[in-house]
Amino acid sequence: MIPLKIVSTGVAVPAQQVTSAELDVRLGFPNGYVQRRSGVVHRYHAGARESQSELAAKALHAALARGDIAPGSIDLLISACGVQEQALPSTAAHVLAASRLRAGMPAFDVGASCLSFLMALQVAAGLLHSGAHKRIAIVSSDLASRGVDWSNPEASLIFGDGAAAAIVEAGDGTTGIASCLFETYPAGRALCEIRAGGTRRNPRVGVEPDDFHFRMDGKRVFRMVSKLMDAFMDRLLGARGLSIQDIDTVVPHQASHLSMLHIRERLGVPASSVIDIYAHRGNQVAASMPTALHEAMVTGRASPGSRLLMLGTAAGLTLGGMVLST
Repeated sequence: MIPLKIVSTGVAVPAQQVTSAELDVRLGFPNGYVQRRSGVVHRYHAGARESQSELAAKALHAALARGDIAPGSIDLLISACGVQEQALPSTAAHVLAASRLRAGMPAFDVGASCLSFLMALQVAAGLLHSGAHKRIAIVSSDLASRGVDWSNPEASLIFGDGAAAAIVEAGDGTTGIASCLFETYPAGRALCEIRAGGTRRNPRVGVEPDDFHFRMDGKRVFRMVSKLMDAFMDRLLGARGLSIQDIDTVVPHQASHLSMLHIRERLGVPASSVIDIYAHRGNQVAASMPTALHEAMVTGRASPGSRLLMLGTAAGLTLGGMVLST
């Protein structure tokens, strides 16, 4: 087991709560359509003057306050977002500027779409285990509402904005990562994408306004993941001689209401053992998983001695999972 202790977590959401009923009116749908289609009761959307890095800093400050942690004790900041605030510099630099952490400390980004937080957790565990750092703050913040195409219900109605943070250290070795696995299948790389924002599509080589919108082929993603998931779970759990019966709480990426149902059915676990905040948060991209982790922490479902299974998929197409002993 790789030693890792989650010292504290925190979350933040934009000021504006948006109900599915309000979206029915805004988009001209019949009453109840958006909730039936998306499974979301309400979610949060950032206003024009709210920034991704400032929201991340609010989540970080919430984690510091909840754990009564001095900002000066943090010696590394990792920003783990699905979409960055801008191409350069790193989003971590913007978060550092908005936070109460000290200037001059190292800060960098880890980007793996919806699995960014999980991958950052693995990176942090390795750095802590090596002795390079003592206490690390990981922040995930995404403003999905800025990139949705409202003419495409599948790729727009499920999303919400938000941020979450976790502060981690090596601990005494009684808690940590029991198993971790990431697998990327590039045959699915075009199934979830934002084409613009890098060197592939820009004003010099050609870009269209729609290239800045999120695109998704949900049906093909579902079929591809369904074919891969069982064998992936066997490798993730079997590598450490574990089974699903050894898991106390499942903390999934809050991708969609159908994915939440599918996870429970595929794993054969009761609804009570799955952290499901989707109806009141929507899909918050990379912030979904740490927000769900925070929910597990504050509700006692990540109590000392329990095992958590964090599980999700991301653009790429990537599957990721981690078993945490808390």
